[in-house]
Amino acid sequence: YRLFVFVTMTGALILAAGIPRFFESLDRGFTVLGYVVMRLALVTQWIRVARSDLPRRKTAIRYAVGVGVCQIGWVAAVVWPGLWPLGLLTLGPAELLVAPWAESASPTTWHPRHIVERYGLFMIIVLGESVLAGSIAIQSATDGSHGLGELLQVIGGGLLIVYSLWWIYFDRPRDRLLASTRTALVWGYVHYFIFSSVAAVGAGLAVAIDSSTRETELGSVATGLSISVPVATFLLSLFALYVRADYTVRQWMAAPVLALLVLAAAMTGAPVLITGLILAGFVGTKIVRHSRRAE
Repeated sequence: YRLFVFVTMTGALILAAGIPRFFESLDRGFTVLGYVVMRLALVTQWIRVARSDLPRRKTAIRYAVGVGVCQIGWVAAVVWPGLWPLGLLTLGPAELLVAPWAESASPTTWHPRHIVERYGLFMIIVLGESVLAGSIAIQSATDGSHGLGELLQVIGGGLLIVYSLWWIYFDRPRDRLLASTRTALVWGYVHYFIFSSVAAVGAGLAVAIDSSTRETELGSVATGLSISVPVATFLLSLFALYVRADYTVRQWMAAPVLALLVLAAAMTGAPVLITGLILAGFVGTKIVRHSRRAE
C-alpha cells in the first residue's frame, strides 16, 4: 500500500511539473502522464480490494474498470490531439460518475469522522497557500517597497480572510452530514469547489500584492474580483453542503448574503481589507450567538 502511495505522489509531482508547459504552450503530455500515473496506482489498489474483500468485489472491479477506461481515454486524447475537446467534455464527467456507478453495486465501508478529519487536514494545507501570500506581503512591507499603505491593507485584510475562512469551515459539526454513501459523494464533490476556491484566494492575495507594489497593470476592480469571487465561491459551496442540514432559514441565507457583500467589496478601493472585515464581522456575530445560547 505504501509503495503505491509513493507512485501516486510521484504522479502528482509529474502533473505539477507539467502544468506550466500546459498553460504556456498547451503541451498536455506531462500533465496527462502524471494524472495517469496517479490513477493507475488507484486502479491497482482497487484490484487488491477485489481480491481481498469478496462482499464488495463487484464494486472494486467497477472502480478499477471505470478509472482504467478513463485513463485510456486521456492517453488517446493526447496521442490524437483532435480528440482533446471531446475528451474534456466526456472524460471529466465520466471520472466523476465512476464512484456513484461503482458504489451502487455494494457500498464500501467508511467512517464519517475519519473522512471529515482527512478533508479538514487538506483544508489546512490549502490554506497554507494564502498564508504564504500573506508572508510575501509582510516581507514586501519590511523591504520598504512602495505602496506601503496598500500593502498594509492587503496584509490586514488577507490575514482576516484566511483566519475567517478557517473559522467558518471548522465551525459546525460535519460528520453528521455524512449519513449515507450518497451524501458522502455530494460532500466529496462539493469540496472540489471549496478547495479550489481557497487555493484561488491565495492566488488572489498574490495578485493584490503585485497590484499594491505596482508590479501588475491589472485594474482595481479586476484585482478585487480575484479575491471576492473565490471567497464568494467558498461561501456558496459551504451553503450547498449545509442547506440540507437542520438549520433555520435565516442561517441558510447567511452565506448567499455574505457572498453578495463580498462581491460588492470588489468595487471598493480596498477590496481585500473590506472583504476581511465582512468575514470577521460574520465570525464575531457567530461567536456572540453561540455564547448567548450557552448562557
